[in-house]
Amino acid sequence: MTESKKKVLVLTGGGDCPGLNAVVRGIAKRARKEKNWEVYGSIEAFNGVLNEPQQIIQLGTRITAGIHVKGGTILKTTNKSNPLKFPVVQKDGSIKETDRSAELIQKIKALGFDAVINIGGDGSQKISRVLFDKGLNIVGVPKTIDNDLSATDMTFGFQTAVQIATDSFDKLVTTAESHHRVMIMEVMGRDAGWIATHTAIAGGAEVCLIPEIPYDIEKLVKRIEARYKHGKGFVNIVIAEGAKPKDGTIVSRTGEKGSEHVRLGGVAFQLSQQLKDAGCEAEIRETVLGHIQRGGTPTAFDRVLASLFGVKAMELVIHGEYGKMVALKNNNVSYVSLEEATRNYNFVNKDSFLVKAAKGLGISFGD
Repeated sequence: MTESKKKVLVLTGGGDCPGLNAVVRGIAKRARKEKNWEVYGSIEAFNGVLNEPQQIIQLGTRITAGIHVKGGTILKTTNKSNPLKFPVVQKDGSIKETDRSAELIQKIKALGFDAVINIGGDGSQKISRVLFDKGLNIVGVPKTIDNDLSATDMTFGFQTAVQIATDSFDKLVTTAESHHRVMIMEVMGRDAGWIATHTAIAGGAEVCLIPEIPYDIEKLVKRIEARYKHGKGFVNIVIAEGAKPKDGTIVSRTGEKGSEHVRLGGVAFQLSQQLKDAGCEAEIRETVLGHIQRGGTPTAFDRVLASLFGVKAMELVIHGEYGKMVALKNNNVSYVSLEEATRNYNFVNKDSFLVKAAKGLGISFGD
């Protein structure tokens, strides 16, 4: 009698980032070695299950071959379909949040899936934890270019984002020097300044502004003035999108319908105006990298890390280790409980050696 096949459902939620496809490929390749597991993908996170008609595809060899070098995600993604607070448009155009978790779990089980692998960041893993507590066999894989999950030493996509930001910063240094300008480069980092800090160190910035350390505009002006003599000099600044001045607020816009987050962006222009208002006489130019940091081919480091995460996630499923999230700990791929994974946010500690070393290199955080 032929043993029936087991089925695992894979999905990518939240923002896209380089390395997602490498995880999907790692899961699929590891599953194929078991012979009795089939891997499927849900399109646009849990939407593929909840939508009518459902959008679920089998992740066979033809679909997953070679995708580890591609940016984005072949499964598509969304940050507007939290099943615990699913946005439903009302007749008057307003949005009402509805808990569809019970419906979601019922549909997943009705489709015959034995397990789910949820690839996503802090928000996605909080969803994973609730679904696990409600009886769903689920494993998490950490994904965020912001590197803001404290239960893992590193998340894939982060190194690629830093590399993209550093390449861009290097180009701004030469034009800043040529024109004796202050160049402000805005990078991603809603609540955590990991990308900004690493880019500042890698690129040799004079100033790095992050959400964890509110800046003093007067101190920044003095730092800039110290770089100029008789109108000659230049300054390069890296600023995270969530950075804010002392006694100030972040720069945000109204979020899109169905999104749980406000849209950040524009802090570079705010800082530029603040510097001018405080008496900075140098010419200032602003560059906002935005989603450039999320796109393109993942670096070798992120391809390796993402592939290892994919293999480990599938092995957790094979061994029935549910309610866990894959994690990199002390250069070893292991796992933590979903409770531990979502317990603490990974902020940049202003007293950490990373920040102290940056200051030792002469980088000002505006404090």
